[in-house]
Amino acid sequence: MRAYANHQYLVEPATPHSGLIRLAIGIVLIEAIYAVALQIVDALLANAPDAIGDSYFYGDTTVGLLLQLSSFGLLIAATIIVALWGHGRKALSLIGPIQIFQRDLIRSFLIVLAFMLAMEALPPGWDTSEIDHLRAIPQWLLLLLPAILALIIQTCAEELLYRGYIQSQLAARFPHPLVWLTVPSLLFAAVHWDNGSTFTESAQYSLWAFFFGLAAADLTARTGSIGAALGLHLANNAFAFLFFAEVEGPDSGLALVLFAPGALAGSEALPESAFFSMPFKIELCGVGLMWLAARFAIRR
Repeated sequence: MRAYANHQYLVEPATPHSGLIRLAIGIVLIEAIYAVALQIVDALLANAPDAIGDSYFYGDTTVGLLLQLSSFGLLIAATIIVALWGHGRKALSLIGPIQIFQRDLIRSFLIVLAFMLAMEALPPGWDTSEIDHLRAIPQWLLLLLPAILALIIQTCAEELLYRGYIQSQLAARFPHPLVWLTVPSLLFAAVHWDNGSTFTESAQYSLWAFFFGLAAADLTARTGSIGAALGLHLANNAFAFLFFAEVEGPDSGLALVLFAPGALAGSEALPESAFFSMPFKIELCGVGLMWLAARFAIRR
């Protein structure tokens, strides 16, 4: 496809070793290496004070959440090692041309984040009566640099694996976009299954992640770099981690505005049958709008 001509920047390095069995083994090895590395981290935390271990897993303190996000560096290392040993690919071949990567990362991140913040400013907005407290602005600003760096590690790990590695290896094997757009997105959706407290919430989150993965895959194919996809992913996660959370809630350690417990969950739990509820439809539309914002950011 003409729109995806730049995808060759990532596909060409994958072509010499594009066998499906090799790729399947590579994915399994990456997950195995990452799992072992996390087990080692867990063992080290077992000897640490309970407060440190709990905050790492729950992300309800600044240090705990920064450590949790930074631990995705282990997934980056696993992906780079397997790509090199199994496919003869250097780390930069998973990223794309560095100039395109840097330009699209910055543009996509800034415009998508600005769009998301602008959308939040529209009515009806947040119920300010539910705000428990605000983090001190100077303190929050000082946290921005380490927080963004930790978020870059976390989002880069997933983009390297699903778009830089899996997508390009599949594209080297199958010319039709239907394969290399959807398969990595399905895998991306699968690993996000356990992010809901009920079956319906988990299924909704996985479906949302699938469409998010499609958006990131499309941006990667259009630009020949994971920069735009990483910018989209980084903006989404920065919005989720840095601005709003519930007091002592999961992943609340870096949030500027802290709401009372339960304030962000909604007044009533939706029945299991209400899968395509209006809030969920709005979230799915939000993915499409973020994708359009990123497309605007990388327009040539």
